[in-house]
Amino acid sequence: MEGNEDCGMKGRKAHRKHRESRRKYLAVFLLVLLCLTGGGYLFYRSGAADAIVWCGEGADRDCLPGPVTEYLRASDLVEKNETDVASEVEMQINSWTDLCVPTYLIRVDDTYFIVDCYHNQVIYNDNLQDPLSGWSVMTDDLDRGHTLAGDGTVYLIDDTERNRVLVFEKRDNRFVHTQTFDNIGNRPHYIIYDAPTDTFYAWSSLSGEMYLFRHDPGDSRMYLTEIRRIELLDHIYVRSFTIIGGDIYFVSGNSSILRADLESFELLETYPVPDSMAGMIQLTRIQDFFYITISTDITGNQEYATIIRTRDLSSLRYGDYEDVYSHFIGGGTPYYITEIDQAYYLTEHRLPGHSVWRFQVEDNEIVNVETVY
Repeated sequence: MEGNEDCGMKGRKAHRKHRESRRKYLAVFLLVLLCLTGGGYLFYRSGAADAIVWCGEGADRDCLPGPVTEYLRASDLVEKNETDVASEVEMQINSWTDLCVPTYLIRVDDTYFIVDCYHNQVIYNDNLQDPLSGWSVMTDDLDRGHTLAGDGTVYLIDDTERNRVLVFEKRDNRFVHTQTFDNIGNRPHYIIYDAPTDTFYAWSSLSGEMYLFRHDPGDSRMYLTEIRRIELLDHIYVRSFTIIGGDIYFVSGNSSILRADLESFELLETYPVPDSMAGMIQLTRIQDFFYITISTDITGNQEYATIIRTRDLSSLRYGDYEDVYSHFIGGGTPYYITEIDQAYYLTEHRLPGHSVWRFQVEDNEIVNVETVY
């Protein structure tokens, strides 16, 4: 019996020692795992099925920047009673049968939006076949708004002449103005949502400033997180910008295109252009070409309005480009181009009956050009 008890005691001691050893190894394993994942971790965005990685130090554009922990200011919330009233008001139907200087067409989720600049409104619909008089009005409380951007949770509109950015949310199948940012630069003129950085970029067209807005996953409250600047563009009219990879391009009114680093806004390259195309509107990369819509020459003459394309921005100064406006009749003022389902949509003014165009590009050839509105 004594021998059996001694053996049992030895066994229990060995078992305890084994458990303690396992705990130590487990603790070391967890510490190593924590260190490996310290630069970023997984979370689920509201409505997303796949996990997305938050950025750690030195990360690229394949991850998101994480929760908003530091910001310059939060949005001003519209009074709750005002938003409640707005959601109860009967949906407003567009009263115009045409568009007056349309600047932007975009689709967010399953809804199309047109910014009808000189009618001071944004209208929306679930298709592009209905007459304009059948579209609904998102808002008509604008002074020359130009663009809209949305991520499915919030929708931002530049209220250009009031130096504001308005934030809308969808409630009960209608869009309600819930937040406002006042004092956004000098004539904010162009807003996009950049999914790789989970950020809204809003450009102040006359101050060389970019305003960055974000919200946390599952929360619609918007924050101004950063203001980036290009001093060279202060007091220069710049109608838009284009993000391509880690670079950002500005078509400026000083007869040049600027390429800068998206993260730092450090100026990387300048591409001079002829004075005849100084009043550029937008640069769009389509297959092997850069397409540029042009409003005026350097004197502001709209007779120089056109669309050109080039493979190499450096060659523009030498006149090495192709004018492609003849595909769209010509004679108007082409504005912004957006891409939806492998087709491109061009807004245009000064040409009655041709306010929105649809076209495709196959093997660098412009095909299937048609008028939408």
